[in-house]
Amino acid sequence: MSLILERIDPQAIELSHAEISRYSRHLIMPEVGLAGQKRLKAASVLLIGTGGLGSPLGMYLAAAGIGKIGLVDFDVVDASNLQRQVIHGTASLGQLKVDSARARLLDINPDIEVATYNEPFTSENALAIARPYDIIIDGTDNFPTRYLTNDVCVLLGKPNIYGSIFRFEGQASVFYAKEGPCYRCLFPEPPPPGLVPSCAEGGVLGVLPGTIGTIQATEAIKLILGIGQPLIGRLLLYDALNLTLEEVKLRKNPRCLICSENASIKELVDYEAFCGVPGHDHEEESAGAGWDITPTELAARLVQGNHLKIIDVREPHEWDISHIEGAEMIPLGSLAARMHELDSAQDIVLQCKTGARSARALEMLRTAGFRKLKNLKGGINAWAREVDPSLPTY
Repeated sequence: MSLILERIDPQAIELSHAEISRYSRHLIMPEVGLAGQKRLKAASVLLIGTGGLGSPLGMYLAAAGIGKIGLVDFDVVDASNLQRQVIHGTASLGQLKVDSARARLLDINPDIEVATYNEPFTSENALAIARPYDIIIDGTDNFPTRYLTNDVCVLLGKPNIYGSIFRFEGQASVFYAKEGPCYRCLFPEPPPPGLVPSCAEGGVLGVLPGTIGTIQATEAIKLILGIGQPLIGRLLLYDALNLTLEEVKLRKNPRCLICSENASIKELVDYEAFCGVPGHDHEEESAGAGWDITPTELAARLVQGNHLKIIDVREPHEWDISHIEGAEMIPLGSLAARMHELDSAQDIVLQCKTGARSARALEMLRTAGFRKLKNLKGGINAWAREVDPSLPTY
């Protein structure tokens, strides 16, 4: 049965002649028909994120005639987004993502309503933002927001359509505590900080978000129409390199902290503290007070002839894109085994793409007893912008 069927009187929803023409390929399908299209028009869906997953999600839901789409994001369109975030274009560079996405959705379908929330999705505002919507779709790339989205949906009794992407692999499921497991049933605890790299660190095949996002959009439409078998209690695993689909059966955890009968979580918590990482998709990170060095500070010390050892903890294929002259490459994954190559009496500056991996490298060396350490704040991208514009950013 449709998740929103009980609150909808199909007779109260009207489709104009133009809408009937627009949705004609839906209307001639008995699984949708006129009544189904009216349900789609009456439905509301909230998209958390307007990036890689949010792009196909928003565009296909708009095209399908979802009556109200909410967009939550607080970023601006950057050139590095355009390889996969197809809702945005070159003309949108520098614009707020929610504004760029809203304009695209209304161009696809001017008959729908698009609400924008240019703010982070946090414990303070999440319940208020999500409450008016029928379905919540997670299109984010960080663990704090995933746990927050799950808990919001459990507390409000709403389905959470989950998607995740990394390099060539993707996942999708529907977490709906009323009928099956929630995200915490599958992942009671987040991974240790730094163990799972983000797409910004590890990359993602540009077409992969299209595949997973379209699956998420499909699940939303099925839930609204009440047709087919939703991905409740099932985790879909997609491998683009081998073009395989696998399915893992999921079970409700009888001891889940939020969706079990004896749940202990009754309200939203501090998800950044819970996960130990920032609750946003940006990868730039500080090593902490006193441990960072800015590109201009590093350049000045090099000009002064200070004897510094610059260790680049990126991967070889990233070194080929750009590197600082005189730096030495020791990938983060090899650092523990090659730590003996470093002199703890020497000043060492650790550097990566934007400072996140090098901050973790600094912590690793600091734990091993190194003290004369600095993290290049902003990484080589900041170095390219502030010191050496002959280098590209990526």
